[in-house]
Amino acid sequence: MLSKRLDSLAAGETARVMSVLGDDSMSQRILDLGFTAGATTRCLYASAAGNPKAYYIRGAIIALRNADANKIAVCEEAVL
Repeated sequence: MLSKRLDSLAAGETARVMSVLGDDSMSQRILDLGFTAGATTRCLYASAAGNPKAYYIRGAIIALRNADANKIAVCEEAVL
């Protein structure tokens, strides 16, 4: 199980959320959006410049700036 940050996912990659780092208001907002431990997310798209990126999580598509996605620790999902 390889641990990395959400902002490092390329379009099409899937990962499982391990934790949200920090205790500021943006970290709380990220949790409120559904990026909680155990949730599976997939990077759907990246803008032409690579920032922001769109992620599919819990039935919703959420766009996050890389600075905010960097607060989310994920592990790669095994490909079956």
